[in-house]
Amino acid sequence: MSAQLLQRPTLVLNRHWQPIQIATVARALVLLLNESARVVDPNDFSTFSWDDWTRLKPKDGEEHIRTVRMQLRIPEAITLVEFAGQPIGTVSLNRRNLFKRDHYACQYCGVRPGGNQLTIDHVLPRAQGGETRWDNCVLACVDCNFKKGNRTPSQANMRLKRKPVQPTWHPLFAVEPVRIASWSKLVSEAYWNVELER
Repeated sequence: MSAQLLQRPTLVLNRHWQPIQIATVARALVLLLNESARVVDPNDFSTFSWDDWTRLKPKDGEEHIRTVRMQLRIPEAITLVEFAGQPIGTVSLNRRNLFKRDHYACQYCGVRPGGNQLTIDHVLPRAQGGETRWDNCVLACVDCNFKKGNRTPSQANMRLKRKPVQPTWHPLFAVEPVRIASWSKLVSEAYWNVELER
C-alpha cells in the first residue's frame, strides 16, 4: 500500500507559488527532507518543514504512509524554497502528446471516434520521404487514413483541419493528466484549461 501511495502525484510550485510540474509523493518527500521544499496546506496556505510535517498526525480515514517510527501524511502540494523560474522544455513527440495536440480528433474529417479508432498519419507519407516530426504528423481516423493511403492530402483531394505544428510546452503536460481537488485552491481554473497550444 505504501509503495502505491509513494507514486501518487504531488503538485510542485516554484517559490513564487507558480505550478511548474507534478512529482511523485516519494520525490516530494525527498525534497522536503533535503530542505529544498515545504509542504503547502491548500486549506490555509500554511507551509511545513520536514520536522513540522512529521509531527502532524493523519486525520481519521486519511491515507498515510506508515514507517517504523511514524505515520506520515501524504503531501498534495509543495513549494520549492530556492527555484523561482519555470523549467524550459519541449513537448516530446509521442502518441499521448499528439492526441492532446489534435484534441483526439481526426484532422481530416473532424470526427472523434475514440483512441482505438485513431491512427497517426504522416502528411507527407514516409513512402514519399516524409519524416516523423510534429509538422508532418496528425491524427486520422481509420477511414480517412485508408482513403489517403500513401498520398499527400492534395493528391488524395483531402484537406487538413489545421496545419500541424510543434505545440508550446506547458509544465503540467509533462505527465499523464492528473488533478487533485485541493490543487484548485492553489492554481486558477484558467491554468487547468490550457491546452497544448498550436
